[in-house]
Amino acid sequence: MSKYFDLTRRNFLKSSAAVGALVVGTYFTGAAPRAMAGVLAKPSESSKVANLFVALRPDGVVEITCHRSEMGQQIRTAIAQIVADEMEASWDKVVVIQGKGDPKYGDQNTDGSRSIRYNMQRLREMGASVRHLMRQAAATRWNVSIDSCSAVQHIVTHTSGKTLTYADLVNDALNITPPETDKITLKKRSEWRYINTAMEHIDLKDIVTGKATFAADVLEPKALIAMIVRPPVVGGKVKSFDAKAAKAIEGVVDVVEIPAPKGAPMFQPKGGIAIIANNTWAAMKGRKALTVAWDDGKNADYNSEAFKQSLLAKVATSQKSIRSIGDAETVLAKASDKLVADYYAPHLAQAPMEPPCATAMYYKDRVDVWAATQNPQADMATVAAMVGMPQEQINVHVTMLGGGFGRKSKPDFSAEAAYLSMKTGKAIRVQWTREDDIQHGFYHAVSAQHIEASLDKNGAIDAYLHRTAFSPITSTFQEGATVAGSFELRLGFTDNPINTPNMKLENGEAPAKARIGWMRSVSNIFHAFAIQSFIAEAAHKAGRDQKDYLLDTIGPDRILDVTEENADYDNYGGDKTVYPLDTSRLRHVIEKVAEMSKWGRKLPKGRGMGIAAHRSFLTYVATVVEVEVSEEGDLKIIKSWASIDAGTVVNTDTVKNQVQGGSIYGITAAISEGITFDNGRVQQSNFHDYRVPRMNDSPLEIDVEIVPSEAPPAGVGEPATPVYAPALCNAIFAACGKRIRQLPIGNQLKA
Repeated sequence: MSKYFDLTRRNFLKSSAAVGALVVGTYFTGAAPRAMAGVLAKPSESSKVANLFVALRPDGVVEITCHRSEMGQQIRTAIAQIVADEMEASWDKVVVIQGKGDPKYGDQNTDGSRSIRYNMQRLREMGASVRHLMRQAAATRWNVSIDSCSAVQHIVTHTSGKTLTYADLVNDALNITPPETDKITLKKRSEWRYINTAMEHIDLKDIVTGKATFAADVLEPKALIAMIVRPPVVGGKVKSFDAKAAKAIEGVVDVVEIPAPKGAPMFQPKGGIAIIANNTWAAMKGRKALTVAWDDGKNADYNSEAFKQSLLAKVATSQKSIRSIGDAETVLAKASDKLVADYYAPHLAQAPMEPPCATAMYYKDRVDVWAATQNPQADMATVAAMVGMPQEQINVHVTMLGGGFGRKSKPDFSAEAAYLSMKTGKAIRVQWTREDDIQHGFYHAVSAQHIEASLDKNGAIDAYLHRTAFSPITSTFQEGATVAGSFELRLGFTDNPINTPNMKLENGEAPAKARIGWMRSVSNIFHAFAIQSFIAEAAHKAGRDQKDYLLDTIGPDRILDVTEENADYDNYGGDKTVYPLDTSRLRHVIEKVAEMSKWGRKLPKGRGMGIAAHRSFLTYVATVVEVEVSEEGDLKIIKSWASIDAGTVVNTDTVKNQVQGGSIYGITAAISEGITFDNGRVQQSNFHDYRVPRMNDSPLEIDVEIVPSEAPPAGVGEPATPVYAPALCNAIFAACGKRIRQLPIGNQLKA
């Protein structure tokens, strides 16, 4: 944290004035998502809370505080690009400071592909406010009009040729009343210097040279290491344990029981027995030597195969109507020829390369936590509940994240560390292993989809019925919840863009026998898999080209307002007038990716191409995959192409990287064995049986093109993932004639 920032307003104003830094922030008035920019040199109304600071130091260096978590998506770079561009800062004078957990920053939850969408406007306003103040300070000193002064790259120049650096003007600017937001002039797009360009990751050098601090790199305070034996079944608890052998291990200093959670899982630890040691090896040996007897509880009967069959049976019958157009049921009942398909996808684990880790130090009046967290405010709340302390007394310091994908926004690991520190009086680092992460996570929901359609004489879909059933994320927060929330259904289900006069969408209940949590692109994964696979099947039935049929099925350019049939659709929290569901943009990415891949070209025997397109997180993505399937059923992905329309983008290189990474993540959804349960226990333990793509599983090239757009910024981190599995499976069918309706692909090609 910068020495110029203290989020207690009185201390902040006092300290910033003392050091002579020009500090600029934004404000939230009440719960308003937009903010007003201004210099915090004088107290303002008590209803305004300062957040998102920019400090221009007396030496001219710009400190920009990033309130979001860095996990490879380069948000620290993007935030700096936006602010520095509008303030006309020289890039070599920009330093990024990581903000700790604090409600004064507003929303800090780094998931949902929202960081730029939620913050770009106020970040631009902050940067432009500094630029205005520099020009005003120079104009005042020169006794000239501000309009005769321009700011470029840390230098203010008068029309006469006189110049002053930002460092020269810091003290002058401290005495100037900041402009209101409506008085700030933002740059035109044609004037952007850093925004919408490819810029190197600001942390890249530190990462590749080993200087970046990840959770396991925290050295101060010097901590004991804890490893935990957790209940193998969700809801289970310790019946008895024998720690004699564990305590005999050299280096083991304590054995502490963690209480079982109460009520809904929330982000509470699962409970269990912690081995606390002087070093990691001793903790691992002590854990292995521990003997524990478990009371497995009510979820001990969870079996994946039985649950799969129950879900498929569920979607085979009528369920609760979610969205209805025309009379699909009647048309389908009278149809002489229907296409009917069931799709299935298993549980998945986020499986970040860096397993969860947190260090905590408990004091009588506070708890300090250092964690690889996507949501430090959730850490604050969860730790506070765990140790019985007010939330404002929990200090969460955010380290770099070695991947997250949604797992690290669920801070059970931080709560474990804080609880153990409270019990021992020592600083404790809880280190999860890969096996811990695979076997004790919050899993992506298993799902079953049933789709029926009748085709008219021209092969077009004239009636469409789709049923979905999956264990809801709401079960993590509400005991016994079995119904998907509207926020889950709008992830690729409610907002189905198929142009048909008759559509019926239904949702079935499904209990949760494991901890269910969001994962990169959430239920878009299985909804897009089913819909895009089914459209390709319909194209084949109609004797049509896959790409042409997909375009025809989406229909003409138009704005869809699905709230007419479903009032619960929230459009990812975006105003539908600002972020409409625009089929022209969806069609365009399809046409673009077809052009990129030279769709329709002649392929050698055993090769095929598949296409899929989907809107998620307000972004449009289309992907083409080319594969080769040998006579023995061996699969090779030759190459893939992706076109993305995410509106205004900040760092073009980052967007391409995110699409490529999201595509690889989509391969995981297609080829991984999935997470399966028997007797309530996860059957996988590491990457040997929960497979993530190796180099030989991945294409040598993933070609990405960004659609130029002046639309507002949308999500980037997740939208490339949902389209990959269906495009891959459609390509497999084109290559060898085998239709994949159930994931993982596994040995289906060899059958």
